[in-house]
Amino acid sequence: MRAGPYFYAWCDEAARVDALGAALSALVDHPPYTVGVGLCPGPEPHGAPVDEAVATIRAHFRHADAEVVLHSTLSSRQFVRCMLRCFTDRSERSKSWGPLHLHPEDLQDFAPMYMILDLGSGASSVGAEAVLAWHKVVTDIEGFLLRLCAPDASGRVSTGGCTTAWTWLAPVSMCATYHASARDIARDLALSWISLHDGESVPRIAGLSMEALYARVDAAPAGARVVPTDKSGRSIPLFRETVLKALALPGSALIEALVAAADVPDEAWRAAEPRAEEIHNLTVQAKARGEQLPESLKGPPLWYVEMTGEHVYFLVDHAPFTLRRLPSGGVMMATHFYRTLWPLWADALSALGLMS
Repeated sequence: MRAGPYFYAWCDEAARVDALGAALSALVDHPPYTVGVGLCPGPEPHGAPVDEAVATIRAHFRHADAEVVLHSTLSSRQFVRCMLRCFTDRSERSKSWGPLHLHPEDLQDFAPMYMILDLGSGASSVGAEAVLAWHKVVTDIEGFLLRLCAPDASGRVSTGGCTTAWTWLAPVSMCATYHASARDIARDLALSWISLHDGESVPRIAGLSMEALYARVDAAPAGARVVPTDKSGRSIPLFRETVLKALALPGSALIEALVAAADVPDEAWRAAEPRAEEIHNLTVQAKARGEQLPESLKGPPLWYVEMTGEHVYFLVDHAPFTLRRLPSGGVMMATHFYRTLWPLWADALSALGLMS
């Protein structure tokens, strides 16, 4: 069993317990469900309703880190067991997991290695099955990231992200990021540059102002470059000058370029979508009739479809990106966690003429 995906969020230490409490209320769907709360150092771990757990953490937080064990739900209404941690500044500097750190206990809750599908009279299709896997994964990534970073309109959490890595990576090398203000979308580039070029831990610099981030990038030698993780085998460099020019642009210009890049059709993905929709509809109808997967795992009507390397490669090369402008004024980008956000950023920056 492998834990993950991992969700990270940054906010000031003074607001951290409030952010934890708001996230818990959003993640635990039916309060007053009991959660497990532990502090290090502090009282023995024990079960408590959310409000009581938050009060206990608040009483000890300045001198202790908190860990909460909870059950939340996916879009499928399946329960998942999760760990939500809240670190003091002093402790976070040694762990570098981010002030707020959430992860489900089992990665397969988010991305199961199989699907049970009604394939109808058509043939199996790697592309169509990958499309269906993407829809499930991205819906849940977005849902959990928003429940951690933006459970209310407070704006306490300024930025966050998601990855299957156990540490907070350069944002463009993650599968999802969040910003409380859409104006700060270029923060992804600045944090990524400083992390990759200077070897800085992202959570240690995530709270810096945009001006401070600009100064850190500007201090690098002219012509310096880094190569963010792409996962497709390509090596697309990010130059210091590109980051500085992007930081000088209005956030709205970057968002428009990112939206346009995300909207460019991928022909392989588009070709797979009609069959994916057909399989989805057939599967919904079969399950509504009470159909069960036979012992042989082979239908009709339901079939056990195992995710293979071919599905992974298809998602790495073709999975689309979403960009959501939130009513609060924030913005969130996401893709399947077999991919990263860097190809989207590279396309958007190229369209703006900033990559040369």
